[in-house]
Amino acid sequence: MKYFIFQLKTALDDFKRNKTRTFLASLGILIGVMSVVMLIALGLGLRNYIEGQFENLGTNLVIIFPGSGLSQGAASFGPGLAGGAEFDERDADSLRRVEHAQYVVPVFLKSVLIEAQNKEEFGYVFGTNEEFFEVMNAEVLEGRLLTKADIQRKSKDTVLGNKLAEALFDDPKTGVGKTLRIANQRYKIVGVMEKTGDNETDGSAVISYRTTYGSLNPDKTFFSIYLGVQNEDNVESVKKDAEEVLLRRYEEDDFSVSDQGELLSTVNQIFGMINGVLIAIGSISLVVGGIGIMNIMYANVTERTKEIGIRRAIGATKKDILFQFVSESVLLSLFGGLSGLLVSAILVAIIRPFFPVALNFLAIVIAIGISTLIGVFFGVFPARRAANLTPIEAIRYE
Repeated sequence: MKYFIFQLKTALDDFKRNKTRTFLASLGILIGVMSVVMLIALGLGLRNYIEGQFENLGTNLVIIFPGSGLSQGAASFGPGLAGGAEFDERDADSLRRVEHAQYVVPVFLKSVLIEAQNKEEFGYVFGTNEEFFEVMNAEVLEGRLLTKADIQRKSKDTVLGNKLAEALFDDPKTGVGKTLRIANQRYKIVGVMEKTGDNETDGSAVISYRTTYGSLNPDKTFFSIYLGVQNEDNVESVKKDAEEVLLRRYEEDDFSVSDQGELLSTVNQIFGMINGVLIAIGSISLVVGGIGIMNIMYANVTERTKEIGIRRAIGATKKDILFQFVSESVLLSLFGGLSGLLVSAILVAIIRPFFPVALNFLAIVIAIGISTLIGVFFGVFPARRAANLTPIEAIRYE
């Protein structure tokens, strides 16, 4: 134990004598560890954000997409893409006959320029029905929400998301009763929603899906259809019945019927792969930092050649010299790794109020483990060179 304490004290004394060199040697590891930890934290944050969006949709929800689902890439992101089905009002009406489907919500979605009071903002138009607000757990902040009568009579009334209303009118509540323009059509704002936490909904203008059948949606198709289920026990039967209904009109690969659990599972698999790639990218910085430590340690060996010779002459073994320089390298890496963790924790604390980034145990273990291994790996080569110096050659070195 005394031997280890002595070696530790020797290493710390050398670090104090060469503070600038110590800092520069650890800086590469600090940046590398910070890169890995922050990339993992951002990946987790993105996953947490998407999971939050699913939670905002409420429970017991069945989602019908054109195409073959998330696993087939672009096929799930819009009607008609990659041979997907083009859902229309006939499909929505057919799905209303599915037992235990409490509501059926067709959704047309389009990104558009929205104008009001000499301001222009890009936002989303949701062409849907009155049950959309139940799906999104949306509450009214001011005014009212769309009604069944609004949907049926193709009204030019609209309900704004909180974020869009704030961008157009500063105070969201003041937008009620005013008009805005979408695709050269005027709409009256009858209500503003509370914040839902869903970026698309908060930045949207919600109108009757039948009102979109002009210039916005000439094909009269839907982006997706949501089915609300009475209770969780009926989700599987609703999915099965919905598939049977749609198979009367489409091929099996033309659409996908999923629930929130399946979509979340797919998202988690995708982010598992993304995190692996992010860790690999961040590890490049760690390798660069390790090479920097190796260069510093080689310079350290050259600078302390005479000291090594004197230590060998008074009884230090090759093993002692080897351990001395390896321990210094490991301590440098650990110092850089812990500093990188500290900086990452501060950055996460700053970002977290705006985006759900998170540190996890895996990131900490990877950071400390890899920085220690780098210290050992890149410290061995200069340490072996120091240990192999003969006492006489080392003492005579100038």
